[in-house]
Order: sequence, then C-alpha cells, then structure tokens
Amino acid sequence: MPGPFDLHDERAYRRWRDEKLRNRPDRIEDLLVDLKDPRQLKPSERTALLERCARANIAIYRSSITREDKSVPRLLGLQLGLEHLDGNYLADDDGISSITPGAGTRGEFIPYTDRAIGWHTDGYYNPASRRIRAMTLHCVRDAIEGGESALLDHELAYLLLRDADPGHVRALSAPDAMTIPPRLEGEAVARPAESGPVFSVDPPAGTLHMRYTARGVNIAWKDDAGTRAARAALERLLGADSPHVYRLRLEPGMGIVCNNVLHERTGFVDDPAAPRLLYRARYYDRVAGT
Repeated sequence: MPGPFDLHDERAYRRWRDEKLRNRPDRIEDLLVDLKDPRQLKPSERTALLERCARANIAIYRSSITREDKSVPRLLGLQLGLEHLDGNYLADDDGISSITPGAGTRGEFIPYTDRAIGWHTDGYYNPASRRIRAMTLHCVRDAIEGGESALLDHELAYLLLRDADPGHVRALSAPDAMTIPPRLEGEAVARPAESGPVFSVDPPAGTLHMRYTARGVNIAWKDDAGTRAARAALERLLGADSPHVYRLRLEPGMGIVCNNVLHERTGFVDDPAAPRLLYRARYYDRVAGT
C-alpha cells in the first residue's frame, strides 16, 4: 500500500515526516491533561486527550481518583474508542491487569516485580490476530522511590531509523525479523513461538505498528547483517539521551493513554504495607481518531 511507511513512496514519507516533527510536543507538560473524573470525561477533556494522541500517540492525565476502582481504566477507554480488551495470560478476570509486585506465577514475570523493565511495546509475543494497538495505565499507588517511566513514540523511532538508513526499516519489516520462542509449562506448550516484523502497516487505515522487546534472553533475531545492523541502531537510539523520550513518574490519580508506544520502567523501592499498584488495560483498537 503506497503511503508514508512504504519505502518506495518517498514523497508521502517526506510530507508525513515534516508534519510529524512540526507537531511533536516539545515537553512532557504539553501531553498533560487535567481530568475531573476519568470515568466521565467532559467534552473538552476528551478532545484534549485525543488531540495529544493524534500528535504524539501519547496523552498523560492527572486526576484525584486514587481509590482501587477498575472502572476508571475501563470507562476511560470506552470514551476514547477503546472497547476490545486483550484478556492476556496474567490479566484479571475482567481483562484489566493489576500491576503490583506479587508472588506465585505473576511474580515470575518482571512487570509484577520491583525490577526495571527494558524498552518494549506491549504484546510483542501476541500473534497478528491479537495485535495490541493501544494501552492505558492508571496509577492507584506509587512506590516509595523509583518506578519512573520513559515513553518514545514508535513513529518517531521509525522516522529516526529511516532517516539514518532506510535499510534499517527494511530489515526490521521482514516477516521473520524477531521471534519469541514458545512458553512452556512443564512439557506442554502454553504459547507457541511467534515470529513477525518489528515494523508493519495496519490495514486498512495504513497506520504504523511496532512490536519490540529489548530483552536479551528468550528471543531470536534473524541472523543476517541487515538485521544485526538495524537492531544495533535501534538499541543506540533507545540508549541515547534523546529529546524525543518523555520521562515521568506516575503519581496516584495519574495515567497514560497511548497507541502502544515504546516504553520502559526503572526499578523501584516499595512499601510492603501499601505496594505500588497500577491498572493496565491493553486493547486491539487504536485511540479514536488517530
């Protein structure tokens, strides 16, 4: 499909690139929207969230809703066109995950610990039929120290890689660029291996999707020179002190709405009596109007 993400359509790419850089918010404060109640958005609040997601694929909100109430992310999502939740392996019964340090099965997975999480997009291990296009995070309790998030619009990552060398994009768009090995439970396969591209275009809207993880174990990259070079370039980009990366520490009542952008989290020190708690909702939809 011709368009800005087609390596053969340079004119469309240049138009999109110029508009993307012109409209990019310079400061994280430019992404912030104050909400009286995320469960019942005022028209102006909804417009402000959608406008920021249209420009940067990210909006950050601040509210006074700090109690344990999972209707907050659920109702907020519905008002932004997010209806189809991904009921993933560790999600609660309602499809929304309670991200808090825990024991048992959840404690085996890094998001449910106090350890740092490297750069990734959510659902990178999902098949294309369950592609995660948007997500929300709502903070109920923060940690005593740490737990800072970093966010990078995946479209900007694409732009910077393509400007550096279109070959990087070509390599990372290969259908076998990145493979997540199967997850085993005993001798049974709980989740099959999943191969796919890092960058792909979502029909019919022609939007850019990215699946990526910086983890160094339980992952197999295509073993050719182009993929090795592209992966190294992406790692340098994510490791640099880039003005395109937004950093923040979510406080109670704050949250993030995004089109599944690249993100990471620092480790943190928790209060055992009141551990850090965020609600995470993953969707097969994109934020409305983006």
